[in-house]
Amino acid sequence: MKMTAPVDVPGVGGLQHHHGDTGKGIHSAGTPKLEAQTTAEDFEGDVKVSSKLPTVADLEKVADLPVLDADGQSQPFKNLYSGPQAAQRVLLIFVRHFFCGNCQEYLRTLSSSVRPEALLALPTPTQIIVIGCGHPDLISMYRQTTNCPFAIYADPTRKLYDHLGMTRTLDLGPKSPQYMQKSLLSVMAASFVQSLKSGWAATKGGDYRQVGGEFLFEAGTVTWGHRMRNTRDHAEIPALRKVLGLDNTRPPVRQSWTSGVGRRLSNRRQSWSRSRSRTRRGRESRDGSVMEEVAEEETRTDDTAVGASAYKSLGTAENHDGAIAAVNGLANASRGSLVVR
Repeated sequence: MKMTAPVDVPGVGGLQHHHGDTGKGIHSAGTPKLEAQTTAEDFEGDVKVSSKLPTVADLEKVADLPVLDADGQSQPFKNLYSGPQAAQRVLLIFVRHFFCGNCQEYLRTLSSSVRPEALLALPTPTQIIVIGCGHPDLISMYRQTTNCPFAIYADPTRKLYDHLGMTRTLDLGPKSPQYMQKSLLSVMAASFVQSLKSGWAATKGGDYRQVGGEFLFEAGTVTWGHRMRNTRDHAEIPALRKVLGLDNTRPPVRQSWTSGVGRRLSNRRQSWSRSRSRTRRGRESRDGSVMEEVAEEETRTDDTAVGASAYKSLGTAENHDGAIAAVNGLANASRGSLVVR
């Protein structure tokens, strides 16, 4: 994958820092410093990252750093790519905080395109493992929200992010990536609502400035890598598939229940419009006016029934509040009587 050639200066732990990364890049080998206020630098465009892969010496420095599972159980980082349970090849995906809607959308698209059984059937059996920078208590929520079939761990200290050269920014980047199959507005709204519903747990999602990357481990070394330059700059799914030896097919468009509801309500609106037109023509004639008015009322009743059916499905919808608003808007537009609160 093409990367911008950076200007390298010596950094901590054998990694490379870059001019312009001060205050946003790697801070130290210790617990990262969290900044309380957003600054203009957070939105100055893509940050510069190193194109150099972590060396064996770099990996030795992070090998024994702890990663936590959903139960809070700790194990050394090296176990993920060279432990007894590790596959011959492991792709580690570092995501942002656990409430990042962009990363959640990335994992949904990845999960719909790459299955664990397909990876294990490759000539070199492969695993994908996800690491976030939030509290391990949120891993179960994150897995359920993203439908992620891959193992998920947490690095709340962000030491792995620092030592492996991942940086910090809030900039969205110049364009929407292919893996985003929802609008930016809907993703941001869903993330905000998710945070509100989580209460105090929202404070444990992780550093909102931290961005991640992807690293492919083989035989204990990194053979391919990509570091994010903005908050949506994950490696695209076709690029990952090609690197893994699957192919570079674009991921399928995920079908959501809201799209089906939208099509049904749209069809009902068209049906209602045709019935209304027939009613006007019926009133101009001497016969049949009563029957046409009854037809219109029946169509309105059908619209309401469709909205009610959609409301029953909200219990399993990913974006509950966003879906409610969508159903209200569609139902009102079709002049149904449903109001969801």
